[in-house]
Amino acid sequence: MKYRTLGQTGIQVSPYALGTLMFATAMGNEPEESGRIINKALDAGVNLVDCADRYGDAEDVLGKAIKGRRDEVVLATKVGMPMGEDPNRQGGSRRWITTAVEDSLRRLGTDYIDIYQLHRPDPNTDLEETLSALTDLVQAGKIRAIGSSTTPSSMMVEAQWVAERRGLQRFRTEQPPYSILNRGVEREVLPVAQQYGMGTLVWGPFGQGLLTGRVRKGGTNDLKRAQFSRHLTDERRLDVVEQLIPIAEEAGLPMTHLAMAFTIAHPGVTSALLGPRTMAHLDDLLAGADVVLSDEVLDKIDQIVPPGTDVSALDQEYQPPAIQTPHLRRRPAAERSAA
Repeated sequence: MKYRTLGQTGIQVSPYALGTLMFATAMGNEPEESGRIINKALDAGVNLVDCADRYGDAEDVLGKAIKGRRDEVVLATKVGMPMGEDPNRQGGSRRWITTAVEDSLRRLGTDYIDIYQLHRPDPNTDLEETLSALTDLVQAGKIRAIGSSTTPSSMMVEAQWVAERRGLQRFRTEQPPYSILNRGVEREVLPVAQQYGMGTLVWGPFGQGLLTGRVRKGGTNDLKRAQFSRHLTDERRLDVVEQLIPIAEEAGLPMTHLAMAFTIAHPGVTSALLGPRTMAHLDDLLAGADVVLSDEVLDKIDQIVPPGTDVSALDQEYQPPAIQTPHLRRRPAAERSAA
C-alpha cells in the first residue's frame, strides 16, 4: 500500500480508508466478524479508519477490534449529528463537543483521536465557538487534528478565516461525498481544500451501491438499507451505470475497481472510504488497490458524467437553512403582492 500525506498534517495515510457504518450491529453484522474485517484491512496496509458517534455501536466495535493495534491506526471519528431527543446532544456547541469527545474516547478505548470531525455544519452555533472548543481539545492532547464533513466551499473558507483571525486550530481535513455519479465537489470543494492544504477523506465512492455492479436497471438489488432506496431506483443514475459498465468491461475491471480508481485519481483526494459489509466485499476491494485508470478511460467517464456535475443530489448532503426553510427564501406575502 502506498501512502499519502493527509493535507499539511504530516500524517501518512492509505488512499483506501475504512469506513465503519456497516459495522454497527444494527446493520446486521456480528461484532466478531466486523473485528475480523477491520484487522484484515489493517494487515493489508489500510491505516486510516473513520467512524462517528452517530453510527450506533460502531465506535465500541472498532475500539475492541483495534485493541493492541492502536498505534497502527490513524483513527478518525465525528461529532455533531443528533444523539437522541435532547436538542443539546448534537451540533457544534462547546457544551456538546466537550461531552461527546469523552463519550467517543471511552467507546473507542483510547486516550486520543487522530482526526475529530464536525459531522455536518451547525448553522446555529458560531464557528468561533466550535473552533475554540476543538482547539482546547487539541491543546489538551485529546485530539490531534480537526476536520469538517460535507461542508459547502463558502463555509470551508469562512472557517479558515475565523481560525486565522482568532488564532485557533483550523480544519485540516474535509470529508465530502465524491464518486463518478456525484462530481459536484470538483467545482469548488476539492479546489478549496487544495488551496488551504486540507486533506480529503471522500465518502460514497460507490454511489451508494450503484457502482458496485450489483444494481442494474430493471433488475433487483441486494442492498437493504432503506435510506438509500431512492438512489437505487433513480432512473438517471441507473442510466449512467449502464453506460459505465461497458467501459469497465473494456478495461477488464470490475465496477468496484473502476469506481475506486476514479475517485482516488483526483489530485485533491487523499483517501476514499470503503464501506465493506462482508469479508468478501473487502477482499474484492483490496484486489483493486493497485489499479490505475488510463487517460482514455478517464476521458470516457468525463463524456458520460461531465466534470463538476452531479447526476442527482444525495439525501445525505448538507442542506443549508435557506433551502430547508421556506420563509428564508420567500418575501412576506404582503411584499410579494405589492410588487
